Amino acid sequence: MRSAQQILADSAVIAVVGASRDLGKAAHRVPLEMQRHGWRIIPVNPTVDELFGEKAYPTLADIPHPVDLVDVFRPARDAVDVVRQAVAIGAPAVWLQLGIFSGEARRIAEEAGLDYVEDRCLIVERAAAGLTRTSGPTAD
Repeated sequence: MRSAQQILADSAVIAVVGASRDLGKAAHRVPLEMQRHGWRIIPVNPTVDELFGEKAYPTLADIPHPVDLVDVFRPARDAVDVVRQAVAIGAPAVWLQLGIFSGEARRIAEEAGLDYVEDRCLIVERAAAGLTRTSGPTAD
């Protein structure tokens, strides 16, 4: 299993399940910050058409191209279904954001061979490793 920072280093396209249009929510700020550092963010939210300048999709299955990482901004009770969807689309990794834990989601991901991270924040891990998608590690 890859480390959280290795998953980010290896990923270029992140599907964000539960991405929000509410500027005050982490589900908006975190994906936007990742996009600013060069990752392509694909919002997954059935109530919006577009976020972050990208077409939004109602489900992971609706995304017409591969994703490298599925980032989850949904309550823990929804994580199991999201991980099943990630397995179904062939995503190599799933990341549950800070404060989200699910033993069952972890089991499903690991049995399917997916890398799995929970209770960690993308932007914290990105900053700790000094990663960007445009130029590799940085000193910021």
